[in-house]
Amino acid sequence: MEILWVLMAVIMMGAVLGPVLLRRRGGIRQVAPGSPDAADPANYGFLRQEELDIRMPGPDGDLLDVLDHVQRSQAWEAASQLLAGTETHGERRWQRVQAFAGAASLELQQRPGGVSEGPGGQWLRVWRAEKPKDAGGAAVHAEFLVQQAWRTSSQGTDEFRIILEEAKEACGQAALLSPGDPVPYIIELSIARGLAYSREEFEQLWLKILDRAPAHMGAHLAALHYWCEKWHGSRDLAYSFAEAAAARAPRGSLLAALPLFAVYEHLPEVNLVRGFYQSEVVTKAVEGALFAVHAARADDPMLAHVRHLLVFFLVRCERWSEAMNQLVLVDGHVGALPWTLSADPAADYAVYRALAVAGYEANGGSPATLSH
Repeated sequence: MEILWVLMAVIMMGAVLGPVLLRRRGGIRQVAPGSPDAADPANYGFLRQEELDIRMPGPDGDLLDVLDHVQRSQAWEAASQLLAGTETHGERRWQRVQAFAGAASLELQQRPGGVSEGPGGQWLRVWRAEKPKDAGGAAVHAEFLVQQAWRTSSQGTDEFRIILEEAKEACGQAALLSPGDPVPYIIELSIARGLAYSREEFEQLWLKILDRAPAHMGAHLAALHYWCEKWHGSRDLAYSFAEAAAARAPRGSLLAALPLFAVYEHLPEVNLVRGFYQSEVVTKAVEGALFAVHAARADDPMLAHVRHLLVFFLVRCERWSEAMNQLVLVDGHVGALPWTLSADPAADYAVYRALAVAGYEANGGSPATLSH
């Protein structure tokens, strides 16, 4: 028990003192806030912690404009129009469906309803009622139910299963409204994990996705969870799934980065192995992800997801310059792994960013030497 308290104290100290780390030849040491020797992320044009957007991994101005309008006016039409104009098989449609569903779910959580006001997320219920054959609305509703199950119920309870069974039915309705759309089946991947589909059932679902969008990065990330050790697979099965996807990835695909996500999902809770982050398995996965981001299109909606995870690993690997190169491309938005698993994503990200700056300067780097 004592060692757990020590570890918690170390983590808390790192979170508080991370932003004021000093550069020093041969290493990094902590200094008092405000010290002239403290590495300052602001010198690199990075946003202050309180300015970081935790909703998304990267910018999507159209989505944010529509979200703001929908939540302010409670009118759903703009959301429907945006999804109708978003390419069916692409990554961005899946991200936007998740964003609308997440917004409705959070609204309901924050404003469950009362005498003087209606429940949050009412715009989604009106959308489904007024335009029941809208494929976008059907997909958002299915994803909303999935998020409600995971957010409000305990896994394995009757309530959890009931909501996921309802979500499964909603996925079927969404699929009928848009036969070639992979999104309803991608949503069902989370249901498969929660309801413990057999491997045969899961494979049948996965084949439907491959038939529609074989190189869909978001779908592969969702499927990876099923194969992980903490769910219905193992470390070997997760690694095999990720490595097979990376091997068959078309040129320019971010699937080459999937093994890095598999490594992340199986990190030890307490690392007692010296040099773990310099090990062959980590190094190989990091190099694959770096190759993927260099080859990917600049407008790939999943690019920020990979860059954020690279920041985490590159800092842990003490590859400071490479970490800084990723940070300048993602800073401002932190709605991605691993930060979203924290109670305060912006604070967690800011600690790693401060470590990267301090390590970069400890090895002779400066704002003048960093490429933008």
